[in-house]
Amino acid sequence: MNIRNLYQDLNLKNNDVIVFGCSFGPDSMALFRSLLSLRDDKNIKLVCAHVNHGKRKESEQEKKDLEQFCIKHRVLFEYIKIDHYGDDNFHNEARNIRYHFFEKIVEKYHAQYLMTAHHGDDLMETILMRLVRGTTLEGYSGFKKLINYGNYILYRPFINYTKQDLLKYVKDTNTPYAIDASNDSNVYTRNRYRKVVLPFLKKEDPLVHQKFYKFSQEIESTASFIEREALKAKKQIFSKNRIMISKFLSLDIVIQKKVLEDSLKEFYQDDLILINDRHIQLILKLMHSRRANASVTLPNDVMAIKSYDYLLFQKLFDIISNYEIELNSRVVLPNGHSLEIVQEETGNSNNITRLSSKDLALPLRVRTRKYGDIMAIKGGGHQKLKNIFINKKISAQERDIWPVVVDSKDRIVFIPGLKKSKYDRKKDEFYDIILKYM
Repeated sequence: MNIRNLYQDLNLKNNDVIVFGCSFGPDSMALFRSLLSLRDDKNIKLVCAHVNHGKRKESEQEKKDLEQFCIKHRVLFEYIKIDHYGDDNFHNEARNIRYHFFEKIVEKYHAQYLMTAHHGDDLMETILMRLVRGTTLEGYSGFKKLINYGNYILYRPFINYTKQDLLKYVKDTNTPYAIDASNDSNVYTRNRYRKVVLPFLKKEDPLVHQKFYKFSQEIESTASFIEREALKAKKQIFSKNRIMISKFLSLDIVIQKKVLEDSLKEFYQDDLILINDRHIQLILKLMHSRRANASVTLPNDVMAIKSYDYLLFQKLFDIISNYEIELNSRVVLPNGHSLEIVQEETGNSNNITRLSSKDLALPLRVRTRKYGDIMAIKGGGHQKLKNIFINKKISAQERDIWPVVVDSKDRIVFIPGLKKSKYDRKKDEFYDIILKYM
């Protein structure tokens, strides 16, 4: 294994800091050994980041052996043990905790690089699993060799090598390592690909991992092109963080899917693998629906919500079902607006109402809608609050948190931003309360 070739993609400088993930398995110990050899040529600082997943009794001894190896070779050692997992997928949750830990160590040492020992076999397994399961176009590329995060670079130097190559390397260099027995279990999906599918492919072509890497690069470059085109489209179809459906549906289907994937990244981050083609199709079906207001629930309690010509994504727990607040001077509302009693106002829009305390039962309150709400409207007559919302094309989701101003007898006196009640007074009439919706 040519160490210089391994790291030729990097512009390493004197005193650069490299944090590397190491489990004490053969792959990561091959990484450890290669970095020690690199340090012989370059004046770099190494930090070993070790995660004990708390699943095997051998883990404690492996941690001690790895720490001793670090001391022997003058490498800094950082360690974390995971004591608790939630109800999420174990591998996915462990990965998220692991990378969060790595990023903290990168920040601690102001490192320029984070490295992991992912190799060609790992890439093959990842691509095959995603082909079978379904994912995004970018997801089908597996994972990248190099990702520039701005303040550091994530680098996987072994992406062109196989598991067998790394095993040979650690044996040839007398590098200690431990074998995780759980890697032989057929319980985990990845292990079944590793034990059954990969040997078949390698028998067909011993260099098949290189073909998969080329496939990964082709998908990656195609995805990058589509990303640039989607970025141009997003400038035309977004309004106040909402997708304008009519403009969206005029786009090519490939760009449509990319726009949706990018929009979902905000909610899923590293969990974007939870979103597959079936979810994208559900969202597209929602957008084509003739229903004015509808929604679909996605993994991790994210909702895609359609309201007339708009689509937005929102976490389920962010949706507030009801509230009721006494209105004294100023109230900040759950929808991001505020309602304030002001001393003077020259405007006369639906964001302003002038009221007389003689007509009302104080104090005023601001609440969410109730079933059967009716308002006595300015100019005469009564109108159902539901119909006001429909006429103003207010989404079902917005209706649930839209402020309704009532007096202590629960009479609606103002629908901020939408409608004035019969209690609204003209500028030349008596009034002693001015409400302003901002």
